[in-house]
Amino acid sequence: GNKVLEPVKYGKVAAAASVSLRKVEACMQGTVSLLSHCLGKGKNIAFVLKDVGVLLIENRKVQMKFYHTFLEKMLGKENLAKALKLPQMLKVVLSPVGTLTTETTPGCLLLFPEFELQSVAKPPARVLPKA
Repeated sequence: GNKVLEPVKYGKVAAAASVSLRKVEACMQGTVSLLSHCLGKGKNIAFVLKDVGVLLIENRKVQMKFYHTFLEKMLGKENLAKALKLPQMLKVVLSPVGTLTTETTPGCLLLFPEFELQSVAKPPARVLPKA
């Protein structure tokens, strides 16, 4: 459905992060610009939010995957254990030992809290030796 977008409260973000309002505005603008550039080039994107999870944009499909430790902090161990019994939950949880490369092959990798554009080459297909 349609969602009403609320403007970012830059002042609150600046206060919470203990940085200047100007720095928050510049970082947000730079992030949106970089994301727009990657999307405009049709690249797959892995938007890594440190200690939270990864926003994956692949072939026009958007999916958020969360780190197990983040969900445990939000839900508690007992509630998370119950939630992980649901098959659909397994699709949104990143393995505590898994890596991003097992989840996607992004063209752009954005890392937060400090970001840096990285081009990631798609790994060659693995050929298994015949037994």
